[in-house]
Amino acid sequence: MRIALFGTGGMAQALGAHWSRHSLAVSGRDPGRATALARELGASALPWASAAEWADVVLLGLPVSALSVVTGLPLAGKVLIDCTNTPGDSDSLPPGTPVATRLAAAAPGALVVKAFNLAPVETWRMTPPLFEGRPLAVPLCGAPAAVDVVSELVRDVGCTPLPAGGLDRAALLEATAAFAIGLWRAGFDTRAAFVSG
Repeated sequence: MRIALFGTGGMAQALGAHWSRHSLAVSGRDPGRATALARELGASALPWASAAEWADVVLLGLPVSALSVVTGLPLAGKVLIDCTNTPGDSDSLPPGTPVATRLAAAAPGALVVKAFNLAPVETWRMTPPLFEGRPLAVPLCGAPAAVDVVSELVRDVGCTPLPAGGLDRAALLEATAAFAIGLWRAGFDTRAAFVSG
């Protein structure tokens, strides 16, 4: 599989390291950082448009405020993984519309899948990512064919894919992340709020 990592931050670095059996490319707003991350991952550094055209899958590892980079790129038919969260990064965006929905509008024809947004980057650096000794389950919202593709990448990370419905349900994942992150930043242990019987 050909995977383009859009962004040079923690999520691109952590998930890209798990996907080393695939062909990787890195694109970033800072070409020097993109080159450095590409070297670290054994990938190629490519401009946005070239990476989008080359890739089967694009991981959007950018701040929400930078989502406009996808506008006009050749992403139709490509799987576009949205791992973004809005807490602390959404001041310039109108409220109400989920990020995944905005991303789908900005990249017409792309197969957007919301995934990897419910755990901090430190979790994705683990091999495999565990929670209290158990492999993580990763909820995925998007079209079934695209969710199948991302499910393979979830398994590559060492986690269990959890298909959770269409892209219309991405708003629930985003709201869950916002709720949990807000409590965590206030000093609360959010695990106690999500205990199942």
